[in-house]
Amino acid sequence: MKNVTIVGTGLIGASIGLALREAGFAGGITGIDASGDELKAALMMSAIDTAARSPDEHRAALEAADVIVLAVPVLGILNWMRQMAPHMGAHQLVTDVGSTKTRIAELAQELMPGRCLPGHPMAGKESGGAALAEAKLFRGATWIFTPLHASTEIEMSWRGWVERFGAHILDLPPERHDRICAWVSHMPQMVSTAMSAMLEDEFGDSPELRAIGGRALREMTRLGASPYSMWRDIAHTNEAPLAETLHTLEQRLQHMRENLKTAELREEFARANEFRRRIDPLR
Repeated sequence: MKNVTIVGTGLIGASIGLALREAGFAGGITGIDASGDELKAALMMSAIDTAARSPDEHRAALEAADVIVLAVPVLGILNWMRQMAPHMGAHQLVTDVGSTKTRIAELAQELMPGRCLPGHPMAGKESGGAALAEAKLFRGATWIFTPLHASTEIEMSWRGWVERFGAHILDLPPERHDRICAWVSHMPQMVSTAMSAMLEDEFGDSPELRAIGGRALREMTRLGASPYSMWRDIAHTNEAPLAETLHTLEQRLQHMRENLKTAELREEFARANEFRRRIDPLR
């Protein structure tokens, strides 16, 4: 693997460039981004060596790459795949960092069979942008792949670099990935967004709320700062699993509301406490 092109030089894309350099990658890294400011920031922090700005430069960068990393929201990933497929060589690998995988896997099988390794690093921050990128972003994180065929040499090379980033690799079928992520990632985002919007409607810029709201408020509304542009694409491409989680949550909240003065509320707390002990035994 000698040349990597990263499409999308925001938080994740620029962090991948930085992680490659820190892990010892000596090849070329080219960045493509619709935002000139993001490209400039990625260049200044040496996350990329070269910025491709024009359509001709885009094509040249994509054709020269051994690995193409699509680090844009999911609908953008799908659009780039459609544009690139007719021009890809058999030696090239396309991978991505999209938060949903079924639609990406289906399109990959249709347009670029044997040349795509869908991926999803479970890492990030509430805010995006290359300015927040860091090489250590993936250390200790799970990096999910949804392989579509037997591993090729270039895929094994990319997996090796991901391990050098300090990430733990987990392979899952695309549909399984999307269902689990709907429960453990996408639903918590929607809950935090709904709670933050509800408090904004109810209290607005209330000094009392700022004075009284402590750690619980900050933790529960932290994800409310996430950008709609990314979560729109997740909702559009993982609608059924996400709707299932929200429907189940609605039923659970109704159950709690109806049992505020019964032993059922204690049982809910007991189940919640057991779950927390299981996933975080040191607490």
